[in-house]
Amino acid sequence: MSNKPPYFAHSTAVIDEPCTIGDGTKIWHFSHIMSHCTLGEDCNLGQNVVISPQVVLGNNVKVQNNVSIYTGVICEDDVFLGPSMVFTNVINPRSAINRKDQYLKTIVKKGATIGANATVVCGYNIGEYAFIGAGAVVTKNVPAYALVIGNPSQQVGWMSEYGHKLEFDENGQATCPESKERYLLQNNQVSKIS
Repeated sequence: MSNKPPYFAHSTAVIDEPCTIGDGTKIWHFSHIMSHCTLGEDCNLGQNVVISPQVVLGNNVKVQNNVSIYTGVICEDDVFLGPSMVFTNVINPRSAINRKDQYLKTIVKKGATIGANATVVCGYNIGEYAFIGAGAVVTKNVPAYALVIGNPSQQVGWMSEYGHKLEFDENGQATCPESKERYLLQNNQVSKIS
């Protein structure tokens, strides 16, 4: 039995049953949680957030104000979604054509950050601890620990799990200035040195 309090929902939030909401999760003003979605423990959903059916959020996911998470999106643990960032779920939407059977899956892996006003086009994956800069438009898969910015987004570096840009030496090693954890860049992939 958990010692954590049950979830909190502001009186203006709308929660459609059935859905699953983990202990310690907070749902703030004017947010709408639709049926058949799953929110993990200790999530924080800001004002005016919409969670569509079948969306899955892991534990400790932070969703800032004015974010809509559409069917087809899965966010793993510790994901950060910045203010007004955008997901899509159909590659070629038309008002007069129903494409609800053509939703594409988008997976945001553990620890990833998506900055304010960024757009993630459906059907791509965001790697573990990747960092999508504010306003970026993601139109392809993003590797783990990658830093991407711009429209269309381009990779401009690598980030630590603490959110610092990594500077690799001639041996392909870097140290996070905050955590002092060490990383290895090899074959255009970053891994943490244990």
